[in-house]
Amino acid sequence: MPALTLREVLALDPVRAARPELLAGEGALDRPVRWVHSSEVYEGANFLDGGELLLTNGFGLTDAGDEVRRRYVRELAARGAAGLAVEVGRALPSMPPEVTDEACRLDLPLFALHRVVPFVRIAEAANRAIVARGLSGRRTLVRPWGDDHAAALLADLADGQALNQPEVEARAALAGFHPGPGARLLGVSLHGSLGVGAVDRAVRVLGGAGALRAAFPGDVLALLAVPAAVPGDPVRAVQEAFRGAAEAGATVAVGHAVGAGGWLHWSETLRAARTTLELALTVPPAEPALPEGPSVTSARALALERELTRGGVAANRDRLAALVQHTLGPLLAWEAAHASDLVRTLEVHLRHGCSPTRTAALLHIGRQSLYQRLERIESLLGLEIDDPDLLGELLTATCAHRVVRGTRPEGARDPVRYAATAACARPATTAQQPTDGISRHFQRSA
Repeated sequence: MPALTLREVLALDPVRAARPELLAGEGALDRPVRWVHSSEVYEGANFLDGGELLLTNGFGLTDAGDEVRRRYVRELAARGAAGLAVEVGRALPSMPPEVTDEACRLDLPLFALHRVVPFVRIAEAANRAIVARGLSGRRTLVRPWGDDHAAALLADLADGQALNQPEVEARAALAGFHPGPGARLLGVSLHGSLGVGAVDRAVRVLGGAGALRAAFPGDVLALLAVPAAVPGDPVRAVQEAFRGAAEAGATVAVGHAVGAGGWLHWSETLRAARTTLELALTVPPAEPALPEGPSVTSARALALERELTRGGVAANRDRLAALVQHTLGPLLAWEAAHASDLVRTLEVHLRHGCSPTRTAALLHIGRQSLYQRLERIESLLGLEIDDPDLLGELLTATCAHRVVRGTRPEGARDPVRYAATAACARPATTAQQPTDGISRHFQRSA
């Protein structure tokens, strides 16, 4: 049976409820759709493998220039996207004419959604129909039913589909997934080639842990059942397994460890893994990456980033930029005028308990150079950075700075950097004037 087409996706009730208007690509409505994916990140094309219908609320296009918008459409077409659906009326009053023009030129189906319908409803309905079409069109002798049951169940769990415990247990059993007594379950989302193979290798490293896994456009999703016999922290155990199992260049995100009972917990750890993977792919890391091997992180390692971007990066961008400017304004002004790495130094220092030894090693600088940076940071901010009352505020602001800078649309004005540049024109206060020498308390805390 042929795959679901764009024309058939448009006929689904949640899609019709959004009042889609076709603006371009009328001749390509019979194009097959492999998956429906939503993203508020401007660089959404990076997550596509071809055949996806991309849903976006247009936040990433609001402040972009004409050429940047055209490039966005070209990149989607180059990645083989099945189509683009943009919500108009909130972030975008109407579809930008250059987006429509570029889509027409490339014969990329472009839809304007005139009524607000949660994208999760559209994606759930479409992806369930896609999976169902795939199941009904495959013969058991060609592809085992277990693989298809795994994909369908993982999709429902990751999308937060309303289920019940008996249904989940029955479907998991059909997929061959039987968590043992005392097993701890962890969601894993992996971006990179040979992802399913990496999951299987990690399972072997973990002593035969059970796994429900499937490849989806953009990533591999898995639910691992770590046996109770595996000692120590299950999150760290899974991370270490993937450091040896995944290939160089892959990105792996591990969710929280949950008990085997309660399908809602299964859904939570899978959703946490997927959210973490998207952040890991779009936000620069706080620390220098390892020169070789995969990048492996966890939901708890990016807990602050996840909390700051709850509801999407674009929806929080102005709030985060204001927070950064309020807390780190003098540092940003200094960095706008000098070649320095003070904000990053401050974040690494705070994340590692204000240990000069650990901070210097991670930044690959000498202790004396680190002391000079810390002295300058304190002088510019007019405070002591190891004051316990300030740790939370400073760490939140440095993390927000990295999130805002790392995910802003190409060509858009960086509100943090712009504010910092403007601040350079103002004379520094006495508290902002850098001083020479090394703070004694930095030496004492070594």
